[in-house]
Order: sequence, then structure tokens, then C-alpha cells
Amino acid sequence: MSDATEPPMLSGFGNHHATEAVAGALPVGRNSPQRVPFGLYAEQLSATAFTAPRAENRRSWLYRMRPSAGHAPFRPYDGNVLLRSAPFAEAAPSPNRLRWSPAAMPVAPTDFIDGLVTYAGNGDVAGGSGCGVHLYAANRSMVDRAFFSADGEWLIVPQSGRLRIVTEMGVMQVAPLQVALIPRGVRFRVELPDGTARGYVCENHGSLFRLPDLGPIGSNGLANPRDFEAPVAAFEDVERPCELVQKYQGRLWTTMLDHSPFDVVAWHGNIVPYRYDLKRFNVIGTVSYDHPDPSIFTVLTAPSDTAGTANVDFVIFPPRWMVAEDTFRPPWFHRNIMSEFMGLITGDYDAKTGGFAPGGGSLHNLMAAHGPDVASYDRAVAADLKPQKIEETMAFMFESRLPFAATGWAMKTPLLQSDYDTCWTGFHKAQLPEGKA
Repeated sequence: MSDATEPPMLSGFGNHHATEAVAGALPVGRNSPQRVPFGLYAEQLSATAFTAPRAENRRSWLYRMRPSAGHAPFRPYDGNVLLRSAPFAEAAPSPNRLRWSPAAMPVAPTDFIDGLVTYAGNGDVAGGSGCGVHLYAANRSMVDRAFFSADGEWLIVPQSGRLRIVTEMGVMQVAPLQVALIPRGVRFRVELPDGTARGYVCENHGSLFRLPDLGPIGSNGLANPRDFEAPVAAFEDVERPCELVQKYQGRLWTTMLDHSPFDVVAWHGNIVPYRYDLKRFNVIGTVSYDHPDPSIFTVLTAPSDTAGTANVDFVIFPPRWMVAEDTFRPPWFHRNIMSEFMGLITGDYDAKTGGFAPGGGSLHNLMAAHGPDVASYDRAVAADLKPQKIEETMAFMFESRLPFAATGWAMKTPLLQSDYDTCWTGFHKAQLPEGKA
């Protein structure tokens, strides 16, 4: 696996892909033949129950140099105690609006695993509901280390610095303004081509992320399936000790292998890692009046058992034209049944003039009143409503049906902005005509 060139990719979300790094390694006509070519071992990776309906069933077959079952027992990993899953014993969901400044890059050598910190979470990882919100800041590539989460799939949102993600199923280069989706259980290693990296992770414990239904929009728009890219098969034949760390029921565990776990020579199936370029999102918006609901910006959704109400949505606020007439164009003041964790990849967010910086985050739990700050509001009501292009920005939101609880660390860190509520002070009282008050 060389990082000299961009690796080739396979196209299409939800497709059944087939790929081999060595010609003839992929069995033909069956999944588990008596003798797999070249003496490889057949292994099925299931992301859904065996009996899930065909339309929902997700599984892939991997053909590897050694069974992944060959490892010593896992033991607790003590290197990072800040990566967690809800429920958190030390914190309950807060109704208060919270915002964090960006984290600084670490001073000590820190890789992706040890650079992860959980800010918030909800649901119950054992019950398969809710999600976790983690942020990472790293200055060292993972070397002879691999990681996987048994708790959920990982949506990785880089904010600064490219990632070279080596997975069992191939290699992906992921830059800021792109995202990576790593299935539950897939082992991966994160390398840092730029030396440092910072970003966000949504760990989805519930039903798998998928493209949202388009409804009245029709057959096209939002994220196009063909723009999601999966890696081609690539493998390492490395006989050297490798630490394998997993996240299991909210805690980290570790074991040692005597070889690289990235020894899958061929695979086929429909549960795969993905890369998606957010710049390719086809933005839908009004061409008459009123600001539409933010659901029109949904890239991926993980449904719940309540129709139309997501376990977690991934929503972006990308560059776009604003043309609405006689309309307050930024997001309006609102109170929402959903809970929202927001992050900013680059630029400014049109509802906040300061304080919300790239690499930072904010949390508005259900029914927490929020909206534009005073400066953003005053600018919007005074604006000349000619067509306007919002450029050089990319904010996003992890939106969930369940309230988020911030971790004890997130509530105590100096990154928490104690003055966040003040951005909604200073609004003038509306003045009614005389005799109407």
C-alpha cells in the first residue's frame, strides 16, 4: 500500500461491489468454497442480522491471508479514557445551550486513537440506539496499530489535515470537505499526510446510515449515489507485531497481533467503507420565499422506529445561492423536537458572526430556543435582498431524536464557552403602534 498516488475507487452507494488485489483471488459462483484460491480464508462481515429483509441486508465476504479470529484475549486499554459512549454516569442531558472553541493540536506525539475525545452522546449502545459525538486532534500517524468500533459505524468529518485511511477493504484518501464512513467492525488505520489533523466523528449505534428519501423533490438531488466511493481491494503482507484496539460497549480494549490485520486480498459485498465529497452535494432551496427546513440539506440519515424521525441525520450547510424574496434568509429562531450538535469545517456560519469557529462545536438539545445572534439578525433584516451567493463555508449538524448528554470532560474543559448565552442578549423589544399594546 503506497501513498504516492491516489488509490482507485469504486462508485456507488449501496452497490454490491466485487474487487480483488490479485487476479483469481475472488471465488467465482460461491461465497465459501471448500478450497479458497491461494489458500485464503473466507470470512463474512455482517452489518445486519442474517434474516434482515433483502433490501436492508448488508454483508460482505472477505478473503484474507489469516482468519481475523486469530488473536489473544482483549484487555482494557488505558491509553485513552476520554473516548466514551452514553449513558454517562457523571452527566445527564442539559437543557442549556452549549458551545466549544476549537481544540489545539496536541504537543506530545498523539495518533488518531489517543487523539479522540467524546463531547456528547445519547441513547444506549447496548440497545442499538443513539449516537456518540467525538472530536479528534492528532499529530502522528498510526504505526503498527489498528482500530475498530464494535459499537457502531463511524462517520469521520475532517476539518483540518488530510487522512489516509487504511482499511481491511482498501485505502481511502480523505481531505477536509470530504467525509469517510467506516462500517461497524471494520479495522482501520489513520495516517496523516500533512503531519497534523483535526475533525469530528459521529458514531451511529442505530440503523445504518443511508441516503434519505427524496419525496416531492423527485428522483434527483441532494447527495448522488454515484458520488460515494468505495476502495478497491489492497492488502499488506507484514509479519510484524501490530496492536489492535477496539471500542466495545463504550470502552476501549486492546490485544496484539503478530501480523498486519490488513491482509484481505479480495472481497465482495454491500457493506463497505465510503468516501464522499461534500462539494458534490446538490443543494435544494427556495426560488420564491421563506427559508426551507434544514432537512433539505440531509446527506445521510439513520432512521428510527418512528417514520420520519431519525436516530441521527448528517446535515450540511454548504455554499449556495440565496434568492428568497421578502424573506429572513438565515435560519430562523426555532425550538425543535430534535437535538442538534453542530460543527464548522471552514468559513463562517450565516447565523453566527463570531465565537463559532472551524473545529469548534455547539449543542442545542430538544426545545432549546436558538437562532441567529444579534449582529446576524440585524444584518439580515437590513440586507438588500438581491441574489446572494454564500461561499467559502461548510457547517454541518449531527441531528438526533434523542437528547445529548455532554460528558463530564466536555462540561469542565476550558474550551466550553461560558458566555455563549450572551449572543442572544441585546435584541430590541418590538414596538407596537400606539393604542395596540
